[in-house]
Amino acid sequence: MRKNYILIVLLLIVAQCQGQSNDSIMIRKIYDEALTNSKCMGWLDFLSNQIGGRLSGSLKASQAVTFVQMELTKLNVDQVTLQEVMVPHWVRGNKEQAWVTSNTKKTMVSICALGGNVATPKGGLIGEVVEVYDWLEMEKLGRDVISGKIVFMNHPMNPKFINTFEAYGEAAKYRYGTAAKAAALGAKGVVVRSMTLSLDDYPHTGAMGYVDSIGKIPACAISTIGAERFSAIIKKDKKAQFGFSMSPQSFPDTLSHNVIGEIVGSEFPNEVILVGGHLDAWELGDGAHDDGAGVVQAMEVLHILKALNVKPKRTIRCVAFMNEENGGKGGEKYAGDAKKDKRKTIAAIESDAGGFSPRGFSFKGDSLIILKAMSWKKMFEPYLLFDWRKGYGGADINHLHDQGTLLIGFMPDSQRYFDLHHAATDTFDKINKRELELGAAAMASLAWLLSEYGVK
Repeated sequence: MRKNYILIVLLLIVAQCQGQSNDSIMIRKIYDEALTNSKCMGWLDFLSNQIGGRLSGSLKASQAVTFVQMELTKLNVDQVTLQEVMVPHWVRGNKEQAWVTSNTKKTMVSICALGGNVATPKGGLIGEVVEVYDWLEMEKLGRDVISGKIVFMNHPMNPKFINTFEAYGEAAKYRYGTAAKAAALGAKGVVVRSMTLSLDDYPHTGAMGYVDSIGKIPACAISTIGAERFSAIIKKDKKAQFGFSMSPQSFPDTLSHNVIGEIVGSEFPNEVILVGGHLDAWELGDGAHDDGAGVVQAMEVLHILKALNVKPKRTIRCVAFMNEENGGKGGEKYAGDAKKDKRKTIAAIESDAGGFSPRGFSFKGDSLIILKAMSWKKMFEPYLLFDWRKGYGGADINHLHDQGTLLIGFMPDSQRYFDLHHAATDTFDKINKRELELGAAAMASLAWLLSEYGVK
Protein backbone atom coordinates (compact mmCIF):
# COMPACT_ATOMS: atom_id res chain seq x y z
CA MET A 1 0.00 0.00 0.00
CA ARG A 2 2.80 2.40 0.98
CA LYS A 3 4.64 1.61 -2.27
CA ASN A 4 1.56 2.51 -4.30
CA TYR A 5 1.22 5.80 -2.41
CA ILE A 6 4.87 6.69 -3.04
CA LEU A 7 4.46 5.82 -6.72
CA ILE A 8 1.39 8.08 -7.03
CA VAL A 9 3.27 10.97 -5.36
CA LEU A 10 6.24 10.47 -7.67
CA LEU A 11 3.97 10.42 -10.73
CA LEU A 12 2.29 13.64 -9.57
CA ILE A 13 5.67 15.30 -9.09
CA VAL A 14 6.81 14.20 -12.54
CA ALA A 15 3.55 15.46 -14.08
CA GLN A 16 3.89 18.78 -12.29
CA CYS A 17 7.50 19.19 -13.44
CA GLN A 18 6.50 18.28 -16.99
CA GLY A 19 3.67 20.83 -16.84
CA GLN A 20 5.95 23.56 -15.57
CA SER A 21 8.48 22.71 -18.28
CA ASN A 22 5.81 23.15 -20.97
CA ASP A 23 4.64 26.40 -19.33
CA SER A 24 8.21 27.71 -19.29
CA ILE A 25 8.54 26.96 -23.00
CA MET A 26 5.36 28.92 -23.68
CA ILE A 27 6.57 31.86 -21.59
CA ARG A 28 9.82 31.86 -23.57
CA LYS A 29 7.80 32.07 -26.78
CA ILE A 30 5.82 35.00 -25.39
CA TYR A 31 9.00 36.88 -24.47
CA ASP A 32 10.60 36.15 -27.84
CA GLU A 33 7.54 37.52 -29.64
CA ALA A 34 7.35 40.63 -27.44
CA LEU A 35 11.03 41.45 -27.89
CA THR A 36 11.09 41.01 -31.67
CA ASN A 37 7.65 41.91 -33.05
CA SER A 38 5.99 44.18 -30.50
CA LYS A 39 3.68 47.01 -31.56
CA CYS A 40 4.07 48.80 -28.21
CA MET A 41 6.39 51.61 -29.27
CA GLY A 42 4.46 52.44 -32.42
CA TRP A 43 1.17 52.59 -30.53
CA LEU A 44 2.66 54.69 -27.74
CA ASP A 45 4.36 57.02 -30.22
CA PHE A 46 0.97 57.80 -31.74
CA LEU A 47 -0.80 58.21 -28.40
CA SER A 48 1.95 60.48 -27.09
CA ASN A 49 3.13 62.48 -30.08
CA GLN A 50 0.13 62.53 -32.41
CA ILE A 51 -2.55 62.87 -29.72
CA GLY A 52 -0.80 63.96 -26.51
CA GLY A 53 -2.25 64.72 -23.08
CA ARG A 54 -5.64 63.00 -22.91
CA LEU A 55 -7.50 64.49 -19.98
CA SER A 56 -11.03 63.14 -19.52
CA GLY A 57 -13.68 65.05 -21.42
CA SER A 58 -11.22 66.54 -23.90
CA LEU A 59 -11.06 66.14 -27.67
CA LYS A 60 -7.72 64.35 -27.28
CA ALA A 61 -9.28 61.80 -24.94
CA SER A 62 -11.93 61.15 -27.58
CA GLN A 63 -9.26 60.77 -30.26
CA ALA A 64 -7.42 58.27 -28.06
CA VAL A 65 -10.57 56.18 -27.68
CA THR A 66 -10.98 56.05 -31.45
CA PHE A 67 -7.32 55.13 -31.96
CA VAL A 68 -7.31 52.25 -29.47
CA GLN A 69 -10.59 50.91 -30.82
CA MET A 70 -9.18 50.97 -34.34
CA GLU A 71 -5.90 49.27 -33.40
CA LEU A 72 -7.59 46.50 -31.41
CA THR A 73 -9.91 45.89 -34.35
CA LYS A 74 -6.87 45.52 -36.63
CA LEU A 75 -5.62 42.68 -34.41
CA ASN A 76 -8.65 40.67 -35.49
CA VAL A 77 -9.57 39.74 -31.92
CA ASP A 78 -12.98 38.22 -31.25
CA GLN A 79 -14.69 41.38 -30.06
CA VAL A 80 -14.00 45.11 -29.65
CA THR A 81 -16.55 47.29 -27.88
CA LEU A 82 -16.91 50.78 -26.43
CA GLN A 83 -18.35 50.98 -22.92
CA GLU A 84 -20.09 54.30 -22.32
CA VAL A 85 -19.08 56.25 -19.22
CA MET A 86 -19.83 59.80 -18.07
CA VAL A 87 -16.66 61.61 -17.01
CA PRO A 88 -15.68 64.97 -15.50
CA HIS A 89 -14.70 67.77 -17.90
CA TRP A 90 -12.20 70.17 -16.34
CA VAL A 91 -10.05 72.55 -18.41
CA ARG A 92 -6.79 74.06 -17.14
CA GLY A 93 -7.09 77.39 -18.96
CA ASN A 94 -4.25 79.85 -19.52
CA LYS A 95 -0.68 79.20 -18.43
CA GLU A 96 -0.46 79.61 -14.65
CA GLN A 97 1.81 82.23 -13.12
CA ALA A 98 3.12 82.71 -9.57
CA TRP A 99 5.49 85.02 -7.75
CA VAL A 100 6.85 85.74 -4.28
CA THR A 101 7.25 89.39 -3.23
CA SER A 102 9.67 90.23 -0.44
CA ASN A 103 11.14 93.67 0.30
CA THR A 104 9.84 94.88 -3.09
CA LYS A 105 11.76 92.09 -4.86
CA LYS A 106 9.59 89.84 -7.04
CA THR A 107 10.71 86.22 -7.57
CA MET A 108 8.85 84.11 -10.13
CA VAL A 109 8.18 80.45 -9.25
CA SER A 110 6.80 77.55 -11.27
CA ILE A 111 3.30 76.33 -10.43
CA CYS A 112 0.39 74.49 -12.02
CA ALA A 113 -3.29 74.22 -11.14
CA LEU A 114 -4.37 71.07 -9.35
CA GLY A 115 -7.01 69.13 -11.21
CA GLY A 116 -10.58 70.15 -10.50
CA ASN A 117 -9.88 73.41 -8.71
CA VAL A 118 -11.31 76.88 -9.19
CA ALA A 119 -9.80 79.99 -10.78
CA THR A 120 -8.17 82.84 -8.91
CA PRO A 121 -9.87 86.24 -9.09
CA LYS A 122 -9.13 88.30 -12.18
CA GLY A 123 -5.62 89.72 -11.80
CA GLY A 124 -4.60 86.92 -9.44
CA LEU A 125 -4.76 86.12 -5.75
CA ILE A 126 -2.18 87.76 -3.44
CA GLY A 127 -1.69 87.32 0.28
CA GLU A 128 0.55 86.67 3.25
CA VAL A 129 1.67 83.11 3.74
CA VAL A 130 1.55 80.51 6.48
CA GLU A 131 3.98 77.64 5.89
CA VAL A 132 3.09 74.27 7.42
CA TYR A 133 4.43 70.73 7.19
CA ASP A 134 1.24 68.74 7.81
CA TRP A 135 -2.43 69.06 8.77
CA LEU A 136 -1.76 68.69 12.47
CA GLU A 137 0.48 71.75 12.43
CA MET A 138 -2.09 73.70 10.42
CA GLU A 139 -4.92 72.80 12.78
CA LYS A 140 -2.84 73.74 15.84
CA LEU A 141 -2.29 77.21 14.37
CA GLY A 142 -6.05 77.45 13.95
CA ARG A 143 -8.37 80.00 12.40
CA ASP A 144 -6.79 82.96 14.19
CA VAL A 145 -3.53 82.46 12.27
CA ILE A 146 -4.81 80.84 9.04
CA SER A 147 -7.81 83.06 8.22
CA GLY A 148 -7.24 85.37 5.27
CA LYS A 149 -3.82 83.84 4.50
CA ILE A 150 -2.46 81.56 1.79
CA VAL A 151 -1.43 78.18 3.22
CA PHE A 152 1.85 76.72 1.92
CA MET A 153 1.80 72.95 2.53
CA ASN A 154 5.50 72.16 2.28
CA HIS A 155 5.32 68.39 2.87
CA PRO A 156 8.00 66.52 0.89
CA MET A 157 7.85 62.90 -0.16
CA ASN A 158 9.91 60.81 2.26
CA PRO A 159 13.15 59.64 0.56
CA LYS A 160 13.63 56.85 3.12
CA PHE A 161 11.02 54.66 1.43
CA ILE A 162 12.74 52.34 -1.05
CA ASN A 163 9.43 51.76 -2.82
CA THR A 164 8.62 55.28 -4.01
CA PHE A 165 4.91 54.45 -4.22
CA GLU A 166 4.92 54.21 -0.42
CA ALA A 167 6.40 57.70 -0.24
CA TYR A 168 3.79 58.97 -2.68
CA GLY A 169 0.96 57.29 -0.79
CA GLU A 170 2.02 59.00 2.44
CA ALA A 171 2.33 62.48 0.87
CA ALA A 172 -0.42 62.63 -1.79
CA LYS A 173 -3.21 63.15 0.75
CA TYR A 174 -1.85 66.68 1.26
CA ARG A 175 -2.31 67.46 -2.41
CA TYR A 176 -5.86 66.14 -2.43
CA GLY A 177 -7.20 67.39 0.89
CA THR A 178 -5.40 70.55 2.00
CA ALA A 179 -7.63 73.00 0.11
CA ALA A 180 -10.77 71.83 1.91
CA LYS A 181 -9.09 71.74 5.34
CA ALA A 182 -7.48 75.15 4.87
CA ALA A 183 -10.73 76.69 3.61
CA ALA A 184 -12.47 75.45 6.75
CA LEU A 185 -9.97 77.55 8.74
CA GLY A 186 -10.59 80.64 6.61
CA ALA A 187 -7.61 80.43 4.22
CA LYS A 188 -8.05 82.13 0.86
CA GLY A 189 -5.65 79.98 -1.15
CA VAL A 190 -3.34 76.97 -1.01
CA VAL A 191 0.10 76.10 -2.41
CA VAL A 192 1.21 72.45 -2.21
CA ARG A 193 4.72 71.14 -2.72
CA SER A 194 4.84 68.87 -5.78
CA MET A 195 4.66 65.12 -5.24
CA THR A 196 8.13 64.12 -6.43
CA LEU A 197 11.46 63.12 -4.91
CA SER A 198 13.27 65.02 -7.65
CA LEU A 199 14.55 68.55 -7.08
CA ASP A 200 13.52 70.27 -10.31
CA ASP A 201 11.52 73.19 -11.62
CA TYR A 202 8.56 71.21 -13.03
CA PRO A 203 5.35 71.40 -11.00
CA HIS A 204 3.38 68.15 -10.73
CA THR A 205 -0.39 68.30 -11.01
CA GLY A 206 -2.94 65.77 -9.76
CA ALA A 207 -6.46 65.52 -8.45
CA MET A 208 -7.65 67.50 -5.44
CA GLY A 209 -11.02 67.68 -3.72
CA TYR A 210 -13.41 70.15 -2.20
CA VAL A 211 -16.16 69.79 0.39
CA ASP A 212 -19.46 71.16 -0.87
CA SER A 213 -20.36 72.70 2.48
CA ILE A 214 -17.09 74.66 2.60
CA GLY A 215 -16.16 77.46 0.23
CA LYS A 216 -13.84 76.53 -2.65
CA ILE A 217 -10.45 78.23 -2.70
CA PRO A 218 -7.77 78.15 -5.46
CA ALA A 219 -5.04 75.54 -5.01
CA CYS A 220 -1.83 75.05 -6.98
CA ALA A 221 1.24 72.81 -6.93
CA ILE A 222 4.65 74.46 -6.80
CA SER A 223 7.81 72.84 -8.19
CA THR A 224 10.25 71.45 -5.64
CA ILE A 225 12.88 74.05 -6.55
CA GLY A 226 10.18 76.70 -6.24
CA ALA A 227 9.17 75.28 -2.86
CA GLU A 228 12.74 75.49 -1.59
CA ARG A 229 13.07 79.11 -2.75
CA PHE A 230 9.66 80.03 -1.38
CA SER A 231 10.40 78.48 2.02
CA ALA A 232 13.77 80.26 2.29
CA ILE A 233 12.22 83.64 1.46
CA ILE A 234 9.34 83.46 3.94
CA LYS A 235 11.62 82.23 6.72
CA LYS A 236 13.63 85.45 6.31
CA ASP A 237 10.64 87.72 5.73
CA LYS A 238 7.45 86.85 7.63
CA LYS A 239 5.59 89.55 5.68
CA ALA A 240 6.50 88.11 2.26
CA GLN A 241 3.52 87.66 -0.03
CA PHE A 242 2.64 85.02 -2.54
CA GLY A 243 0.67 85.78 -5.68
CA PHE A 244 -0.70 83.43 -8.31
CA SER A 245 -2.98 83.53 -11.31
CA MET A 246 -4.93 80.56 -12.74
CA SER A 247 -8.02 80.28 -14.96
CA PRO A 248 -9.33 76.69 -14.85
CA GLN A 249 -12.98 75.88 -15.54
CA SER A 250 -15.25 72.95 -14.78
CA PHE A 251 -17.98 71.95 -17.24
CA PRO A 252 -20.82 69.42 -16.99
CA ASP A 253 -19.85 65.74 -17.17
CA THR A 254 -19.47 64.47 -20.72
CA LEU A 255 -19.79 61.12 -22.47
CA SER A 256 -16.63 59.08 -22.99
CA HIS A 257 -15.75 55.39 -23.21
CA ASN A 258 -13.71 52.51 -21.91
CA VAL A 259 -12.27 50.56 -24.85
CA ILE A 260 -12.56 46.77 -24.53
CA GLY A 261 -11.07 44.08 -26.76
CA GLU A 262 -11.01 40.37 -26.06
CA ILE A 263 -10.07 36.90 -27.18
CA VAL A 264 -12.84 34.54 -26.09
CA GLY A 265 -11.78 31.46 -24.12
CA SER A 266 -11.95 28.09 -25.85
CA GLU A 267 -13.05 26.11 -22.77
CA PHE A 268 -14.25 28.60 -20.15
CA PRO A 269 -15.43 31.67 -22.07
CA ASN A 270 -17.38 33.01 -19.08
CA GLU A 271 -14.24 33.29 -16.94
CA VAL A 272 -12.41 36.51 -17.80
CA ILE A 273 -8.79 37.53 -17.28
CA LEU A 274 -8.55 41.33 -17.56
CA VAL A 275 -5.38 43.23 -18.53
CA GLY A 276 -5.56 47.00 -18.54
CA GLY A 277 -4.30 50.52 -18.05
CA HIS A 278 -5.91 53.94 -18.13
CA LEU A 279 -6.21 55.90 -21.35
CA ASP A 280 -6.66 59.37 -19.86
CA ALA A 281 -3.62 61.44 -18.91
CA TRP A 282 -2.84 64.86 -17.45
CA GLU A 283 -2.17 67.28 -20.25
CA LEU A 284 1.02 68.96 -18.95
CA GLY A 285 2.99 66.21 -20.70
CA ASP A 286 1.87 63.56 -23.17
CA GLY A 287 1.13 60.79 -20.66
CA ALA A 288 3.70 58.35 -22.03
CA HIS A 289 4.49 56.67 -18.69
CA ASP A 290 1.21 57.56 -16.96
CA ASP A 291 -0.45 55.67 -18.41
CA GLY A 292 0.09 55.31 -22.14
CA ALA A 293 2.64 52.61 -21.33
CA GLY A 294 0.09 50.55 -19.41
CA VAL A 295 -2.50 50.82 -22.17
CA VAL A 296 -0.17 49.65 -24.94
CA GLN A 297 1.21 46.84 -22.77
CA ALA A 298 -2.34 45.57 -22.24
CA MET A 299 -3.03 45.83 -25.98
CA GLU A 300 0.21 43.97 -26.65
CA VAL A 301 -1.01 41.00 -24.59
CA LEU A 302 -3.68 40.38 -27.22
CA HIS A 303 -1.24 41.05 -30.06
CA ILE A 304 1.21 38.45 -28.73
CA LEU A 305 -1.44 35.76 -28.35
CA LYS A 306 -2.78 36.41 -31.85
CA ALA A 307 0.72 36.39 -33.34
CA LEU A 308 1.49 33.04 -31.67
CA ASN A 309 -1.90 31.67 -32.71
CA VAL A 310 -2.66 30.85 -29.08
CA LYS A 311 -6.27 30.18 -28.13
CA PRO A 312 -6.52 30.72 -24.35
CA LYS A 313 -8.80 28.46 -22.32
CA ARG A 314 -10.34 31.46 -20.57
CA THR A 315 -11.29 34.81 -22.06
CA ILE A 316 -8.49 37.39 -22.04
CA ARG A 317 -9.82 40.93 -22.13
CA CYS A 318 -7.90 44.17 -22.66
CA VAL A 319 -9.49 47.28 -21.12
CA ALA A 320 -8.30 50.86 -21.73
CA PHE A 321 -10.03 52.63 -18.83
CA MET A 322 -11.11 56.25 -19.05
CA ASN A 323 -10.89 58.79 -16.19
CA GLU A 324 -8.53 57.20 -13.67
CA GLU A 325 -6.79 60.52 -13.04
CA ASN A 326 -9.63 62.73 -11.85
CA GLY A 327 -12.61 60.63 -10.94
CA GLY A 328 -12.18 56.89 -11.51
CA LYS A 329 -15.42 56.70 -13.45
CA GLY A 330 -14.15 54.18 -16.00
CA GLY A 331 -13.21 51.63 -13.35
CA GLU A 332 -16.52 52.18 -11.55
CA LYS A 333 -18.47 51.70 -14.77
CA TYR A 334 -16.64 48.48 -15.68
CA ALA A 335 -17.19 47.02 -12.21
CA GLY A 336 -20.85 48.05 -12.19
CA ASP A 337 -21.52 46.38 -15.53
CA ALA A 338 -19.48 43.33 -14.50
CA LYS A 339 -21.89 42.65 -11.63
CA LYS A 340 -24.71 42.20 -14.16
CA ASP A 341 -22.67 40.11 -16.61
CA LYS A 342 -22.91 36.31 -16.62
CA ARG A 343 -19.19 36.32 -17.42
CA LYS A 344 -17.07 36.80 -14.29
CA THR A 345 -13.79 38.71 -14.19
CA ILE A 346 -11.83 36.20 -12.10
CA ALA A 347 -8.48 38.04 -12.27
CA ALA A 348 -7.35 41.49 -13.34
CA ILE A 349 -3.84 42.80 -14.04
CA GLU A 350 -3.33 46.56 -14.16
CA SER A 351 -0.24 48.37 -15.44
CA ASP A 352 -0.20 51.90 -14.01
CA ALA A 353 3.29 52.39 -12.64
CA GLY A 354 5.20 53.41 -15.76
CA GLY A 355 7.00 51.59 -18.54
CA PHE A 356 10.20 50.90 -16.63
CA SER A 357 12.00 47.56 -16.12
CA PRO A 358 9.69 44.87 -14.69
CA ARG A 359 10.32 43.81 -11.11
CA GLY A 360 7.26 41.68 -10.26
CA PHE A 361 3.59 41.71 -9.30
CA SER A 362 1.55 42.57 -6.22
CA PHE A 363 -1.60 40.60 -5.38
CA LYS A 364 -4.80 41.44 -3.56
CA GLY A 365 -7.56 38.92 -2.93
CA ASP A 366 -8.21 35.51 -1.44
CA SER A 367 -5.08 34.17 0.29
CA LEU A 368 -5.31 30.68 -1.23
CA ILE A 369 -5.72 32.11 -4.73
CA ILE A 370 -2.72 34.37 -4.17
CA LEU A 371 -0.64 31.37 -3.09
CA LYS A 372 -1.54 29.60 -6.32
CA ALA A 373 -0.50 32.60 -8.41
CA MET A 374 2.73 33.01 -6.45
CA SER A 375 3.62 29.37 -7.15
CA TRP A 376 4.44 30.49 -10.70
CA LYS A 377 7.17 32.88 -9.55
CA LYS A 378 10.01 30.47 -10.37
CA MET A 379 9.12 30.55 -14.07
CA PHE A 380 9.54 34.36 -14.10
CA GLU A 381 12.90 34.51 -12.32
CA PRO A 382 14.90 34.00 -15.56
CA TYR A 383 13.28 37.27 -16.69
CA LEU A 384 14.33 39.05 -13.45
CA LEU A 385 10.86 39.30 -11.92
CA PHE A 386 11.75 38.46 -8.33
CA ASP A 387 9.32 40.68 -6.40
CA TRP A 388 5.99 38.88 -5.86
CA ARG A 389 4.03 40.09 -2.85
CA LYS A 390 0.64 40.71 -1.32
CA GLY A 391 -0.31 44.32 -1.89
CA TYR A 392 -2.23 46.64 -4.18
CA GLY A 393 -3.90 45.87 -7.51
CA GLY A 394 -4.66 49.17 -9.21
CA ALA A 395 -6.99 52.16 -9.07
CA ASP A 396 -9.21 51.01 -11.94
CA ILE A 397 -9.43 47.32 -11.08
CA ASN A 398 -9.80 47.93 -7.34
CA HIS A 399 -13.54 48.47 -7.94
CA LEU A 400 -13.73 44.70 -8.64
CA HIS A 401 -12.47 43.72 -5.20
CA ASP A 402 -15.91 43.08 -3.69
CA GLN A 403 -16.73 40.72 -6.57
CA GLY A 404 -13.98 38.30 -5.51
CA THR A 405 -11.64 39.17 -8.38
CA LEU A 406 -7.94 38.47 -7.89
CA LEU A 407 -6.35 41.92 -8.30
CA ILE A 408 -2.79 42.10 -9.62
CA GLY A 409 -0.62 45.18 -9.93
CA PHE A 410 2.23 45.04 -12.43
CA MET A 411 5.33 46.44 -10.68
CA PRO A 412 8.13 48.00 -12.69
CA ASP A 413 11.14 49.63 -11.05
CA SER A 414 9.74 52.67 -9.24
CA GLN A 415 12.81 54.86 -8.69
CA ARG A 416 12.32 57.27 -11.63
CA TYR A 417 8.55 57.21 -11.92
CA PHE A 418 7.77 60.19 -9.68
CA ASP A 419 10.38 62.32 -11.45
CA LEU A 420 7.86 62.34 -14.32
CA HIS A 421 4.49 61.60 -12.75
CA HIS A 422 1.83 64.26 -13.58
CA ALA A 423 4.47 66.68 -14.89
CA ALA A 424 5.46 68.20 -18.23
CA THR A 425 8.40 65.79 -18.24
CA ASP A 426 6.17 62.72 -18.78
CA THR A 427 6.93 62.48 -22.48
CA PHE A 428 7.60 59.76 -25.04
CA ASP A 429 11.37 60.40 -25.15
CA LYS A 430 11.57 59.05 -21.56
CA ILE A 431 10.39 55.60 -22.70
CA ASN A 432 12.87 52.77 -23.16
CA LYS A 433 11.64 50.38 -25.87
CA ARG A 434 13.08 47.21 -24.34
CA GLU A 435 11.79 47.94 -20.85
CA LEU A 436 8.32 48.62 -22.25
CA GLU A 437 8.32 45.34 -24.18
CA LEU A 438 9.59 43.32 -21.21
CA GLY A 439 6.65 44.63 -19.21
CA ALA A 440 4.19 43.58 -21.92
CA ALA A 441 5.75 40.11 -22.00
CA ALA A 442 5.48 39.75 -18.22
CA MET A 443 1.80 40.68 -18.29
CA ALA A 444 1.08 38.39 -21.24
CA SER A 445 2.81 35.46 -19.54
CA LEU A 446 0.88 35.84 -16.30
CA ALA A 447 -2.40 36.38 -18.17
CA TRP A 448 -1.78 33.21 -20.17
CA LEU A 449 -1.07 31.14 -17.03
CA LEU A 450 -4.25 32.47 -15.44
CA SER A 451 -6.19 31.57 -18.58
CA GLU A 452 -4.76 28.05 -18.55
CA TYR A 453 -5.25 27.24 -14.87
CA GLY A 454 -7.84 29.68 -13.52
CA VAL A 455 -7.82 30.81 -9.91
CA LYS A 456 -9.34 27.82 -8.08
